[in-house]
Amino acid sequence: MTVDGTALVTGASAGIGRALAKEFAANGHDVVLVARRETELLALANDLEDAHGVRAHAIELDLAAIDAADDLHAETEDRDVRVDVLVNNVGIGTQGAFVDNDLGRELDLLQLNVTTPTQLTHRYGSEMAERGHGGILNVASTAAWFPGPFMATYYASKAYLKQFSEAIATELRPEGVTVTALCPGPVDTEFQERAGNEDTPVGQGEQAADAVAARGYEGLQAGRRVVVTGWKYELLTRLSNVLPNRLTGRLAADRNTPD
Repeated sequence: MTVDGTALVTGASAGIGRALAKEFAANGHDVVLVARRETELLALANDLEDAHGVRAHAIELDLAAIDAADDLHAETEDRDVRVDVLVNNVGIGTQGAFVDNDLGRELDLLQLNVTTPTQLTHRYGSEMAERGHGGILNVASTAAWFPGPFMATYYASKAYLKQFSEAIATELRPEGVTVTALCPGPVDTEFQERAGNEDTPVGQGEQAADAVAARGYEGLQAGRRVVVTGWKYELLTRLSNVLPNRLTGRLAADRNTPD
């Protein structure tokens, strides 16, 4: 089932989100770029319009705000933009023992990684189902398969996003809407620095954002429910089905701890 039309990409100013915006534009999609950094968004929008002849909207918005999903939906309505593809990419990570971390930061993570994508999926997904056509690409992680000591809420948020994606893929497929969870391993972006885990083994980005974005786009267009990038991580996710959580949790703890 080929998915065309305008793609809305959250967290589009950098990293995987920026790469996904470029991937969709290169394949002829108009794009809606959403993030907090307006300067970067406007520059990217101009670049995509010049390079690919598409329409690129830039919307400055803090997606960690409680009303962010409602505000974004209202903004696209005001601009008369029909969202045909929703790309829930925005997300953050935290590193350290959960009880020692700042609770406000952990709650911001849950808002960005779980609540806002859920709200946006409900808003735009219902419209896609009513039209009988659309696509949703949720950027999860291979962390979704494992308990993650010292990045506990991040791993849990990605497990939610993967399971949520697979569930609604079943619900929405008869309505003509494709849902795909993109699950990369560590990617070379600014995410590690912002999460504070750049000095841990898992904080060493091994995959290029452009390659991850290309795999995600191909998977969405092919109707795949889950796309894991990187052969090593495909193997690890398969092994997770046979290894006990106690062991995989210890392995994750080692990778999430500074050397």
